[in-house]
Parts: sequence; structure tokens; C-alpha cells
Amino acid sequence: MTIEWRYTTHARLGVLSLAGHLGPEALARFTGAIGWVRNRGSGPVILDLTGLRGWSVGGQLAVAQAARQLAQEGRPLELAAIPADGSLVPDEGGPALPVHCDLPTALAAHQATAIERQWCSDQWPDERTAPA
Repeated sequence: MTIEWRYTTHARLGVLSLAGHLGPEALARFTGAIGWVRNRGSGPVILDLTGLRGWSVGGQLAVAQAARQLAQEGRPLELAAIPADGSLVPDEGGPALPVHCDLPTALAAHQATAIERQWCSDQWPDERTAPA
């Protein structure tokens, strides 16, 4: 099982939303999505995990690596709606990862404005593809 992603830009930040399971088979796709984010946005990045069903230790470490990459560019990474088990592998050497309870709270913390642009992977679940 892999992940699907959607990247949305706002005036002063970007939101990368994930759906699926961030495990070993999804790491390359996640790394690609982070590359997309790095090339198409500016400002803080909120990693929206609302649609994530779970993540492995490797997935969590990939998130920590993404935080380091973005921090090198002066772009903090924040998490919204971590999976229900509440686990997060600590990364002593990386930047702090603020965690918001959900995406609306994260957006409110930044006073985010309307969506400017949006891109997504081919199978991103939306109103047309979501199960009834």
C-alpha cells in the first residue's frame, strides 16, 4: 500500500496532505511529494495527516528528514492530525515539529488565506472517488 498526496498553496504557506499508509513502500512517493513542495512553494509547510491511516517508524523518520530539508531552506514543517496512535519517533538532531490537532487549527494558527493553487497525485481521494 502506498500514499496519495495533495499540495495546496496559500498566500504565506503550503499544505501537503497525505492519504493512505506511510510505510516502506510509500517512502519514495513521499520523498517525491516533498520535492514537489520544495520546488513549488515558499514559507512554512503544514503536513496534513488527516487522511493517513498509519505510518511506520521509517515513515516517521522520512517526515523528520523532510523537516531537516525544509529547515535548510528556512521553511518550517508542522504536523496536523497525526495518526490516532499519537506516535512520533523523536529526532533529537532535527528541527522542532509543532503538532496541531487538526488542519483547521493549523491553518488558523497561520491566519491562512484562500487556496491559491493545488496539485495532487492521480488517485487522490476526492468527492468523485471517495467511497460512499
